[in-house]
Amino acid sequence: MKPKFKDQLTWQQTELLIQPALIRVIDNLRKQLEESPWQGTYQEIKSPYPGYQLYLTRDNLSFTLDIWELCFQVCFLDYDSQLENPAVEIDSSLLDETGDIDWQSLERKTQQIITEIFANLPQN
Repeated sequence: MKPKFKDQLTWQQTELLIQPALIRVIDNLRKQLEESPWQGTYQEIKSPYPGYQLYLTRDNLSFTLDIWELCFQVCFLDYDSQLENPAVEIDSSLLDETGDIDWQSLERKTQQIITEIFANLPQN
């Protein structure tokens, strides 16, 4: 679902983080797919907002990941995609003391989320 920003600062911090988060999500998905028995195909979607989904398949199993939802999980604290228009708060650990992106924290959190997703996929 499309997040609801609690204030202008949250919106500005999201603008700063969302593109780097997207790049880190895509790169970490690529790395996981290279080591995984799952096959991935990206599909463009138009609704509820333009973006992409990653369709994972393996044998007779399939699983779909919404790329924006993954980016939101990276950028926001305790993001819950099941809530309708969830109010969001930036994960301040992704920013350094000057308000710029802390690239190492961004990479660590992205890796953790993507690794956890692949670890929880069915094995058989």
